Amino acid sequence: MNNRMGEWVGAMRAGRYADAWALAAQTLAERDLATRDDPTLPYHLRWVWDASSVDDRDVLVRCYHGLGDTLQFARFLPLLATRAASVTVEAPPRLMDLLATVSDGIALVPFDVARPLPPAEVDIEITELDFALRAAPGEAPPPYLRTQRAILPHGTIALCYGAGDWDPERNVPPALFAPLCRHAPCITLVAEPTTLRVLNPEGCPFDMGATAARVAGAALVITVDTMIAHLAGALGKPVWLLLKAEPDWRWDPQQPSSAWYPSMRLYAQPRAGDWPSALARVEADLAANNQKAVER
Repeated sequence: MNNRMGEWVGAMRAGRYADAWALAAQTLAERDLATRDDPTLPYHLRWVWDASSVDDRDVLVRCYHGLGDTLQFARFLPLLATRAASVTVEAPPRLMDLLATVSDGIALVPFDVARPLPPAEVDIEITELDFALRAAPGEAPPPYLRTQRAILPHGTIALCYGAGDWDPERNVPPALFAPLCRHAPCITLVAEPTTLRVLNPEGCPFDMGATAARVAGAALVITVDTMIAHLAGALGKPVWLLLKAEPDWRWDPQQPSSAWYPSMRLYAQPRAGDWPSALARVEADLAANNQKAVER
């Protein structure tokens, strides 16, 4: 991580957003416009916004990063719609139904990687919206997504231990979740069979609507750092997030909470690879919550 990037991460984590945007502006000013939306690069490595104003312009929002990134920054779409002449979102197909609940003032088009939409007056990647609008997370708080709720037993906890192959260090061995299943009815949100003592040992369908409904119907979501965390936070659900010792830029491992999602509680590894300690804290807090419920 170069010095400027490190300063940017520090500023974002500390809530010094003006400082972070100033650093981002320096980086943007140094870019070669000839490399904008470079078709020789994978989409997640491209940059598209050239610092043009979005005010009273036709804006195309491109979602070149992960599903979680898209859900996190979708909060700014209604604000963008109040300032731009029009807003079109080239959205991941799996998220179309969820994003349709964010705002009536935007047009959604499925992102076809083989045939992306042509440029508009202003193209911007969705993760740049806070910078372009100079809008902090608190200016667009959750819940900003809506979905139907699955009918689940009272107090059901939804569990997600798998973050995929992109960053294997985010995955938690499933067996470490087993003690949590003693404290409440549990379901898994992972799309694979499990031996955990859950209500759906066959796993969760690989379907965004079904997953979102289960998240919405749960009393609590306990998850690793993956799309599920952003989905739960965007729906305003209580979510406990398990983090590796050196997590992604948006999470401060020294803090118990996140400005992005007020309903979220953070549980970072005390040292690299130490998931048992993080899970022990989660279980202790579950036990304490259950005791408080009994005393009430």
